Parts: sequence; C-alpha cells; structure tokens
Amino acid sequence: MDLGIKGKTAIVCAASKGLGRGCAEALAEAGVDLVINARSEGPLQQAAEEIAAKYGVKVTPVACDITTPEGQAKVLAANPAPDILVNNAGGPPPGMWSDWEREDFIKALDANMLTPIALMKAVLPGMMARKWGRVVNITSQSVKSPIPVLGLSNSARAGLTGYVGGTSRQVAPEGVTINNILPGIHATERAESLDRAVSEAEGISMEEAAKRRQATIPARRYGTPEEFGAMCAFLCSQHAGYIVGQNILLDGGAVNSTM
Repeated sequence: MDLGIKGKTAIVCAASKGLGRGCAEALAEAGVDLVINARSEGPLQQAAEEIAAKYGVKVTPVACDITTPEGQAKVLAANPAPDILVNNAGGPPPGMWSDWEREDFIKALDANMLTPIALMKAVLPGMMARKWGRVVNITSQSVKSPIPVLGLSNSARAGLTGYVGGTSRQVAPEGVTINNILPGIHATERAESLDRAVSEAEGISMEEAAKRRQATIPARRYGTPEEFGAMCAFLCSQHAGYIVGQNILLDGGAVNSTM
C-alpha cells in the first residue's frame, strides 16, 4: 500500500532502538525524511546511518534529553515544521504507592505528559496552517488496564490521554490527526530486562522466563518493533485522516476489554 507520505518530514523521539526505531524505519520505508532523537549519541548516529542507507531518505540525528526544554529546542531547531510527530519517552520506575513523593510525580509528568504536550504545542500551529499533519503518541497498555506497580506511568500517561482526547477534536477540522498507540510487551530491550529479572529471581533460564510471560498473552508471543512501526506509519498516512483521538492497543490481546 502506498501510504502517500513520500517526501514529508517527521520528528521521531527515542528512535535509536526499540519501538521508536521501529516507527522511524517504517516511516523511512514510506519515503519520509526524519529527525530522530535519543540521549546516547553513538547508537543514535549509527541508527541514522543505517536507516538512511537502507531507505535512501535524509535522517538527521539529534542527541539530547527530549524531556528537557533544552532538548526539545534542539530537536525543533532541526525541523521546526514537521508534517509528522511521533512522541516517545521511557517510562518512570516501578514501585508501590507509598514509595512516591510529589517530586516523583513531577518527573513522571514532565517525561510522559508535559514533554509530548510541549512538542505538540510547538508543531500543531504549522500543521494546521498547512491543513495536514499527523501526531502519534506512544503510551502504554496501562492506559486501558492500569498496572499496579506502574502508578507513576499510569498517572502521567492517563493525563496525556485526556489531553489528546480534547485537543485532537480541536485540530481535526484543519486536517490534523492525533492518536495514541498503546503497546504491550514487545521484543525489545525492555522485555529482555524484564525476563532477565525473572530469570535471576527464580533461577530459571531466560528462555523459560520469556515462555512464561508469553503464555499470558493470547497471541502467545511478544510483538515486534516492525509491526508496531507499521501501525504507526499507517496512522501517519494519507489513509488515516478519519482516525481521530483514538487509543489503539498493540498487545496481542493481553488487555481483556470490549472497548
């Protein structure tokens, strides 16, 4: 399928690996020029070179902390008028409700709610003026089904979801869509670290730990960055202009819900 976005430009955050990298590759395959971001310069530069060589698009790496105003300014300086914005940032650490103080919630809100809001506020006026734009926020399945030990993430990402719910309807008349993708467990370094923790705690192999976790997923496997990226690219395509303010689960059926 021709996604109809060849020659457009995108900012993809946290794109040196994992789900962000999957989104960047899928957009590049569709002919989109990229500004990609991550904190570590070496892996980011390598990702940019590999994506550019594979797909023949322009890829500009910007190494910075996207959760800071300084980092946001650097990324926006590299592309102040993107057609596409993919918001992505790692989640806050797990814990118990009694562990967290006000400062912990402020950090979580800064990273997983206020950063994507700041980037949207920066790029939406230009998208609206051009009568076309796509924003995709990578959130979490915990928005649909809260995970007890991820209270910080549950709170911040739910706040972002509420913001998108209202804002997406305000910008839609100008040809701009905002949607969220809610990932479950995917075959990334995050899944590997979770399986390693179980392996070490219970004295079992990594393979057994992964098999146990996969058995809890109806699809009986982890998702892949490639299929995640394909969904992101579709939401950014010319075919997705009627999808507004939606929360799309990519979790292999892990969240048991009719809505």
